[in-house]
Amino acid sequence: MATAKFNSKSPTIRRIMREAQEMSASPSPDYTATPLESDLFEWHFTLKGPPDSVYAGGLYHGRIVLPPTYPLRPPSFRFVTPSGRFEANREICLSISGHHEETWQPAWGVRTALVALRSFMETDPRGQLGGLETTDDVRRRLAVESRGFRCASCGGRSNADIMAEAEAEAAKHAATAAEVQIPAELKMGWRDEMGGGSSGNSKPAPAPAPAASAASAAAAAPDAGEDMEALTWTVPLAEAAARAQYRNSADGVPVWVDRAIAVISVMLVAMFLKVLMV
Repeated sequence: MATAKFNSKSPTIRRIMREAQEMSASPSPDYTATPLESDLFEWHFTLKGPPDSVYAGGLYHGRIVLPPTYPLRPPSFRFVTPSGRFEANREICLSISGHHEETWQPAWGVRTALVALRSFMETDPRGQLGGLETTDDVRRRLAVESRGFRCASCGGRSNADIMAEAEAEAAKHAATAAEVQIPAELKMGWRDEMGGGSSGNSKPAPAPAPAASAASAAAAAPDAGEDMEALTWTVPLAEAAARAQYRNSADGVPVWVDRAIAVISVMLVAMFLKVLMV
């Protein structure tokens, strides 16, 4: 095992690192989330069921996947713990209005989305694609069973163990705890509704202009001079390098394509000059 330090100038990486640090510095007793040691773009979260509801006492575990263009595009969520409210292992997208993603704001983040997702558990699932309609007795039973759920990616700890640690950390940082307000525009939808949803009249979200994207990413990322403690994860270097290479290739055109185009262009110019000289 070796220590790999993610020290990229990418606005996305800087934003993810800032959020991870903020979650650690200002923990909540109601939820917790952290990136995997091997992949900054995949986070795991555990949250308490809403109080005074059939989910009260339940502890629910799930995954967050951040897109390569985060925070310009919203993260996707999925619960892996059965709750009787959401289908387990089905992607949930926040802030989708009419099957679109354009209402997502880069200023929002993982914490805001988790608070909203927790509140959505109390909404009526009827008529919602992917919403589960079960009895309150089933949901209460699942809430009790959820406490013993264990995630292999989180060291095999149970939901109860994870939240006990979160509560202890939150008690230490009670003075720095911040109240999170759920934006009115933040909505919930399902990934497979997008693009060609059941309504039949949805259109894909327009791609932002390159200049606007760069400006938005710069605004969402911390300033270069901001005092931010570097986050270090212990990961196999080979695995980290492979993931970084995959991310880079997914974000743009491979380098060899650009080089091939340049070589072909030079050859065409040479042939054109040769014809003129004949």
